[in-house]
Formats: sequence, C-alpha cells, structure tokens
Amino acid sequence: MTAPVMSAKGLTRHYDVSGGLFSRSQVLRAVGGLDFELYAGKTLAVVGESGCGKSTLARLVTFIEEPTEGALTLDGKPVTRADWPDLRSSVQIVFQDPYGSLNPRQTIGTILMEPLVINRPKMSGKEREAQARKTLGLVGLRPEHFDRYPHMFSGGQRQRIAVARALMLEPKVLVLDEPVSALDLSIQSAILNLLVDLQDRLNLAYLFISHDLSVVHHVADDVIVMYLGRAVEKGSKEAVFAAPKHPYTKALLSATPRADPLAKADRIKLAGELPSPLEVGAGCPFAPRCWKTQDRCRVERPDLQGDAHLAACHFPIGPDGA
Repeated sequence: MTAPVMSAKGLTRHYDVSGGLFSRSQVLRAVGGLDFELYAGKTLAVVGESGCGKSTLARLVTFIEEPTEGALTLDGKPVTRADWPDLRSSVQIVFQDPYGSLNPRQTIGTILMEPLVINRPKMSGKEREAQARKTLGLVGLRPEHFDRYPHMFSGGQRQRIAVARALMLEPKVLVLDEPVSALDLSIQSAILNLLVDLQDRLNLAYLFISHDLSVVHHVADDVIVMYLGRAVEKGSKEAVFAAPKHPYTKALLSATPRADPLAKADRIKLAGELPSPLEVGAGCPFAPRCWKTQDRCRVERPDLQGDAHLAACHFPIGPDGA
C-alpha cells in the first residue's frame, strides 16, 4: 500500500480553563488520543456534534496549535514546532465561512497572491500573477474576477476563491472545515463536485470535517466518528454507513434526511444529558445517553476495538442492528 502523506498517533489537545477567582482551574480535553492516516487522492471524514473536537483537530493538523501529547508525521518525517514555518505550505485549510475568511479590502488577485508573497519571496510579480490567474480558472472562475472584491461575489463563488487560495502553495493535504455548511443546498453540490474534481486532478489528501452525514457519504473514503474529543467509531465509509457498530453512530445516521418520502423513518431520539467536557467520568462518555448502557459502561471507558472497522463500545451493535 502507498505510504500515507500524513499520519497521527495519539494526537491529544488539552486546555487549562480558569475556574474564576475562588475556584481551581480545570482541564478541557478537546481531543484525546486520535490515530489516523491521510493518503494522496483519498478523503478521511471526521464527523460529530458541535463541541466534539473537530475544529480543534483541524488546528492541530494545520500547525496552528501544538498537541499536548501525541505526534504528527508528514511524508514519513516527524513534525516538530520548529518545522512549522517550512511545512505549512504542504497543509492548507478551507474555512467554513466564505464571507468572513476573505479580506474585504483586497481584490481577489491580491488575496490569491498573498500566500506566494509570504512563502515564495523569490517569485517575481508576473510569476505570482500568472499562477493566481491559473488557479482562478482551476476553480471555475473567470479572468475578469481577478480585479474584483469579495463583496461582488455570491457565497458559492467566495468559497471557490477560498479553495483557490488554499491551492496557491500547491499543498499535499487540504483540511476542509465544514466547507459547505454555510451554503445553499444547490451550491453545496457544486462545491463538493469541485472538490472531488480537484482531488482527482491534483492527487490531494483531504481531511473533511463535517456534522452532515449526507455530505460525508458523498465525498468520503474513510470515516472517523468523534464524541467529546474521542473517536468512537472508525472504518471505511461503506462499512460505517451500512453497519454502524457504535450506538452514537447509529443515532447520527438515523437523523440523516432521506430523499425517499415513502421510506420508513426509524429515528433514534437520544435521552439523557450530554456530559460536560470538563467533567467526563471514568466510564463511557456516551453512557448517559445510550439505550444499551450496562453497569460496565459507567465505570470502564471502552477502547477502539476491531480490525478494519473499529468501535469504542463494550456492547457494539451487531450485524442484525441490535
């Protein structure tokens, strides 16, 4: 098998949260012990509810924040903080908000050339402009858009510009942090098709972060399901969608809208309270909301178990769905 472009082992990020003047500080475990590999031409999707640690993971992978524990490797070489300035051009990010991620005072041409000005200072102005115009065409925009400002574009066009900016340094890994959630459904489809086409052309590795399983089903090759900072299920898209092993994954899938109005909806409504990320107990963090909970779940945290399709559950869902 081809070697991964990027891999993570035990990737962890904790934050010290102040408890106030008369209270002790607490530890927020945003990401806990994630393992994954990104391959050229493949998409790994990370899904979960808001607050599960997806965006923190994006900041770790793009060298915005340093992991508390664990390690990242890029092209087989361990990543250290001293390497960040040289490696950031290999890993770029597309943010969720196409309106807030572009500088309204700059033309599109200036926005696209800025990464080259910072990271490729030896390039001439003509070379930078030529590459920016080429990349603009690559994402489906016209030459006359080069001298316009962000407010003159629709949300879908702005996201194409954001994708173009991320491609300017010719990265190997593209982190897509909810790249279509702020767009209309019809525009979402166009952007997703663009991302699939760019991956085929440029052989990019994608880390696709989303809470929308219908979108993930369209673009992903492999899936990691996160809950309160930890992976609770991991496997190929086909395996996870066809036969989820973790109750949380099954509940997420049951909430996904279906195109067939006659299809029977078997919606799982989770009871119980979502635990505080500051006070996750020793047992399974999903236990307070899980319909399969037993005494063992309340006192012992399950690890990911399995071969190609893994789940962190003491009593995983079987092939019969029970």
